[in-house]
Amino acid sequence: MLTRRIFGWLRLLAAALCVVALVHRMLWGMGSQTVASDNFFAYLTIQSNTVYAVLAVVAGIFALRHDADPAWLTTARALVLSWTATAGVAFALIVWQAGLRGIPITVPWSDVVLHFVLPAWTVMSWVFDPGRRAASWRVVPFVLLYPIVWGVFTIWRGNLIGWYPYYFLDLRQVSGVGEMALSCALALSIFALVASALVLLSRVRPAMPPWGELSPRPLPALRRRRARRAPRPAHRVH
Repeated sequence: MLTRRIFGWLRLLAAALCVVALVHRMLWGMGSQTVASDNFFAYLTIQSNTVYAVLAVVAGIFALRHDADPAWLTTARALVLSWTATAGVAFALIVWQAGLRGIPITVPWSDVVLHFVLPAWTVMSWVFDPGRRAASWRVVPFVLLYPIVWGVFTIWRGNLIGWYPYYFLDLRQVSGVGEMALSCALALSIFALVASALVLLSRVRPAMPPWGELSPRPLPALRRRRARRAPRPAHRVH
């Protein structure tokens, strides 16, 4: 299928763009006086987009070689897209809040690509990509596992080194534990909403049946199976 192959190459192109943006973001961070470059991989955005780049390569190869994605690939795409899209929403809120607090934030083009361009493109691909299965609602709770584990580890690590990737995790920059807990709860709710929206979108326009449901067999194969099950005519004795 030509459309399927086109989307396969677009997946690989998105992976390449993601890698270029990650490299630029790392080099930009090393030359910035306001960014802790030695903590580059501590950011949720960097971690999730690194996984996205690897997954996009795998998904692109599958699209070039197969007419439909396997169920596990749809689940993996739903998970990673939920993380990257939510990171984009959270980044926009952080920039907005920083502006209200009078905290200047410099946003390089790589941040724009990682937080907005790639998530927007991937959502469009998620909706219109041929061969994509309908995602299961069981994806939603699993989406929350990663940010919860990441948040607990980040707060623990921040207490040791005195540095946090996002201001709302630092008690010195918020009004107290209540504001930090509220911010974390808001972030988790955004993760859940984004994941739910992606599952719903996959079911509004499903290219394949949901995970766990019986996949339809090709019509010729079904006919051959029925033919094998059909009773054979009894031999007549002449």
